[in-house]
Amino acid sequence: MMQKGDVSSTEVVSAHLERIHAVNPALNAIVTLVSDHALEMAAAADDRKAAGEALGLLHGLPIAHKDLADTAGIRTTLGSTLMSDRVPTRNALVVERAIDAGAVTMGKTNTPEFGAGSQTFNDVFGPTLNPYDVTRTCGGSSGGAAVALASAMVPLADGSDMGGSLRNPASFCNVVGLRPSPGRVPAWPKAHPWSHLSTEGPMARTVDDVALLLAAQAGDDPRSPIALETPGGFFAPPIGEPTSKLRIAWAPDLGGLPIHADVASALAHVPAVFEGLGHHVEPACPDLSEAGDVFDTLRAWSFALGHGDLIDEFGEKMKATVQWNVQRGRELLMQDHQNAWKVRAQLYQRTVDFFQDYDFLLAPVAQVPPFPIETEYITEINGVELQTYIEWMRVVSDVTIMNVPAISMPAGFTDDGLPIGLQIVAAPRADLALLEVAKQFETATNIAARRPPPLD
Repeated sequence: MMQKGDVSSTEVVSAHLERIHAVNPALNAIVTLVSDHALEMAAAADDRKAAGEALGLLHGLPIAHKDLADTAGIRTTLGSTLMSDRVPTRNALVVERAIDAGAVTMGKTNTPEFGAGSQTFNDVFGPTLNPYDVTRTCGGSSGGAAVALASAMVPLADGSDMGGSLRNPASFCNVVGLRPSPGRVPAWPKAHPWSHLSTEGPMARTVDDVALLLAAQAGDDPRSPIALETPGGFFAPPIGEPTSKLRIAWAPDLGGLPIHADVASALAHVPAVFEGLGHHVEPACPDLSEAGDVFDTLRAWSFALGHGDLIDEFGEKMKATVQWNVQRGRELLMQDHQNAWKVRAQLYQRTVDFFQDYDFLLAPVAQVPPFPIETEYITEINGVELQTYIEWMRVVSDVTIMNVPAISMPAGFTDDGLPIGLQIVAAPRADLALLEVAKQFETATNIAARRPPPLD
């Protein structure tokens, strides 16, 4: 509509600001709102169109940035009281690319302290609530982004994903979250730019909208040594659908993980959906039995590298789980690193071999449905005790170790109306094929169209 001149960016941004003022106080998704700045950016976008200038891919569209991503001149706290007044002087690359594509920055979305954990709360802004049930968590760590999308505060949002942070909140909030192939969306600045563990990527309400944002985010950049060279335009919508019969592996517990009965029930229809589309579906899963240990080692080392100096300076002022992860990283021995990288190489080869036989792998996104907001993290599933604050997310962190793209798709609801997502996993670097099969599932089910109930 903006491209045609039916509506201006100022009108679109104003409508979203009105929506933010109406629902954000109850949900706490956008924690730093920059209304005046957004209206100024929208007016500039309208001026560019009036002048007949070339318009960017995201011309005039509102976007919110995760509070882990630096935004020049806009407060960026990382969810930590230690940085509650921090205002960067430069934009992170993912923010820079959105703005260069014409997007309008609306503000920052809530995240747990330093993105640690799949439950979005912190001592700076408090918790973000699930719009489908405000007594439940929205997941994390891109929780504010997922809630802002689900409740129509913005049409586009960015996020990041180490152990499920783009996928888990998308599942809990019935939106779409893509963990791209590592390097597909280059990250800068980054404490360890060679790492494939954490990725940045897009979130939106539909697959086409995710593809639209990915098209702006993706592409080579010399500041990222692992950046993939495929231009972002390769992923621009409209996304097509698969034209041939696919071989699909169905792993309802991803090789033996405990899965809550409500999750299993909500996803039970999934194989029949794909079979109804003409694809061949059978139970199968690569051997990921050692992925949890590899993930824990690499994550601990990453936390020690990224947050160790802050621990030394501020100690117990930081979140307990962050302190624990840093300490665990510092206790690692050379043999721990050697074993982790040796096993990860084996796991990757198993992944490559697996995708010689199958085009896609299907699994849950979360092992439990959205849980009460007072619960910091899950400690038990189906009688199985969990030892760490991240262990309840093995179904996504194991996929992280596979080093492949994965997407969280709206797939069902529990009997009490809580969203449940389907994780679709593709072969290495097969991001476009992943978007195509996700689009086909979205069209066949239309589950993404079910929006949250009105807020009281």
